[in-house]
Amino acid sequence: MNPEPIFDLAHLGHMELLTPKPDESLRFFVDVMGMTESGRKGESVYLRGWDDYERYSLKLTASKTSGMEHMALRARSPQALERRVAALKGSGFDIGWTDDDMGQGPSFRCRDPDGHIVELYYETEWYQAPPELKPALKNQAQRFPARGVNVRRLDHLNCLAVDIKANRLFFENYLGFADHRADRAQRWHGSGDVDDDVQQELRFCLHP
Repeated sequence: MNPEPIFDLAHLGHMELLTPKPDESLRFFVDVMGMTESGRKGESVYLRGWDDYERYSLKLTASKTSGMEHMALRARSPQALERRVAALKGSGFDIGWTDDDMGQGPSFRCRDPDGHIVELYYETEWYQAPPELKPALKNQAQRFPARGVNVRRLDHLNCLAVDIKANRLFFENYLGFADHRADRAQRWHGSGDVDDDVQQELRFCLHP
């Protein structure tokens, strides 16, 4: 009998990137990618695509090194979040709760088999555009920026992994991702319970 599908995670919410060149990185994401700054806290700047419904989808943090600090996945409900936390606790992948970031409520962190930090959350701050960024259409979160690439929203993430199978099993068994397989030994595509036209939210490729 096939296992019952898990529909507890809604979508990829945001990611945090570390950068040793924060000013240059900020200019790149604002001027070239066309993202909009939506807040600052400590050493971090929060950015968004023009049609992201949440306050931000990219957290850019000054650091001595570069890389991804974490990826964040939004649960479908408080109860869905609790179910995923219960599945992760005691698994050896769990890190614990945190409640110190902008624009969201309590979140639970874990590590995948390759050490990527994955954050799960539900409570979030919906973006409220200031007057100068109010859209003409009510079904859009923000006015089209007409700047650079004009990134619309964050919809997928590509990671390198030493062990594709171990990561696939982690995301399928603990987080409920669906398998959109390619060559499962070299690449794996997966997604949560996607609400729109995005068919791939997370992809792992074999680290050379």
